[in-house]
Order: sequence, then C-alpha cells, then structure tokens
Amino acid sequence: MMLGGINLATLIASLMVAAVPILMAATGELVAEKAGVLNLGVEGMMIIGAVCGLVAAVHSGSPALGFLAAAAAGAALSLVFALLTQVFLANQVATGLALTLFGLGLSSLIGQGYVGVKPPPTGRLEIPGLSDMPVLGPILFHHDVWVYLSIAMVAVVAAVLRRTRAGLILRAVGENHDAAHALGYKVTRVRLLAILFGGAMAGLGGAYVSLVRVPQWTDGITAGAGWIALAIVVFASWKPWRVLIGAYLFGGISVLQLNLQAAGARIPVEYLAMSPYVVTILVLVLISAERGGRGGNAPAALGRNFHAAR
Repeated sequence: MMLGGINLATLIASLMVAAVPILMAATGELVAEKAGVLNLGVEGMMIIGAVCGLVAAVHSGSPALGFLAAAAAGAALSLVFALLTQVFLANQVATGLALTLFGLGLSSLIGQGYVGVKPPPTGRLEIPGLSDMPVLGPILFHHDVWVYLSIAMVAVVAAVLRRTRAGLILRAVGENHDAAHALGYKVTRVRLLAILFGGAMAGLGGAYVSLVRVPQWTDGITAGAGWIALAIVVFASWKPWRVLIGAYLFGGISVLQLNLQAAGARIPVEYLAMSPYVVTILVLVLISAERGGRGGNAPAALGRNFHAAR
C-alpha cells in the first residue's frame, strides 16, 4: 500500500512504535491525576529513566534489566515529588516543574560518558504464521514486546479504575479527598502509590526511547515527550482508552512528518518538525473551547493537597 511515495503499512507500524513512550508515560500520569495529583515532572522522570535504563543495559548486557532500572529510577524521582507534596504539602505545580529541571540536569550529568553508546538490541516478538501475513503481519505482528505491553497496560488500568474496589477508592480520593478520608481511606497512601506508579511508567517510557526507538544516549533525548504525555491526558478527558487514541494520533503525526521529509515534500523541514506539537496545541485549544474552560472530566481535587488533621 503506497500513498505519495509512503508505504502505509510501514507508516502504521512505525506510529505504533513512536507512540509507546508517550502512551506509557501518559497512562502512568492518568493514574496519578485520577488520584488528584498533578505531577508536571513527567519529562524529568522520563529522561532519568532513559539514561538509567541505557546505563544499566550497557553494563549488564540485558535490555530487560535496563527497563527494570528505568522503572526504578522513575519511581525514585517520583518519590521525591511524593514526599514534598504529600508529606510536606509543597505546591504540586512548582514541585513538578522543579522535578523536570532536576531530571534534565541529572540525566545530562549521568549520561556524559555514554553519548552515542549503543545498548544491546531489544528483539522483536515474532509470532509464527501471523508475522508473515501480508499487510497485517508487518503492522500488527512484527513489534517488540513493549508495543503490546503498552496496550495491555491501558487495558489493565481501564479495568482497575472501572471495575475494582481499588479503582473506586483511587477515584474517590481524586474527587473528594476529605470525604474519602472520612470514610476511612488512607488518602496519602493512595496518592503515594499512584505517584510511584506514574513515575515507574514514565521511566519505562523514557527507557523505550533510549533502548529501542533511538538506541543510544544524547542530551534531551525525550524531546518534550513528557509534556506531550501531560497534554494527552487532558485530550483523553482522563479516560484510559482515549489516552491510547491520543498517543497514536501524536505518534502518527510524528512519523508522517518524518516520512514526508524522506519523500522530499516541498514543505520546509522546520514546519514539518514542529507539526506534531502544533497539532497537539490546536487539539487542546479546541477541547478547552468545547468544554467552556471548565476542565471537562478532570478529577475535582486535582492539584489540591490533602491536609489531614494533625
């Protein structure tokens, strides 16, 4: 399938890969925001996961250990945010911004000796019979395991939030933490766990960039993916399956602009490079206009600290 010199099957397969880092980070941030926590440090946690995952994979020779280290690094950085906002009641917005700046600086320091270093390859999950199918094979059955795990994680989060008692408690804390506390729920503990989950998912998303999509380390390798993940949570109206759609939309635009450049499109390269971010901003503006600036389905307690009686 060709369109204007672009292979559509390759394009769709590539967008699925391009969407993974954003999808992982956005899914984790959605859980945190459902608990009423606004963590703007996603970019910082992603890039820490990227550098720590690459370092661990290079020294161990195992991509799996690299991803594990990335999840631990992202969770560790999110723990700093959790302590500052949930224990010391610091402002969530300011703390999240500081976390991103800290993550960018620390990752640059850690990665100084690893610029251009290639990690061990992450193999693809070949499915006998299905991977060799025409058209559908390259699109759906010729990816690494993280493409499938990212989709599975969306399904798990959707099921937990909608169908389990733990999900009900999480949503209750995000809607009205005082009422949840009055019912006997441990608000701080619930939010702490949600923050740690969000940090681990952001770390995994960052590791996917440095271990799979761009298998090497360079400063600023996440290129604003954390901010896009935050925007996609809003685009998705805090609903997991819409996060998947938003991530694939952004991934598709990112891959399309690269293919247009390769195909020799007459549009200036600078315009193509900024198109994914422009489209994201336009979508958010349209959504905000439709909702009358009311924030749509945002959890009522989003960004508000819980002041327990001491």
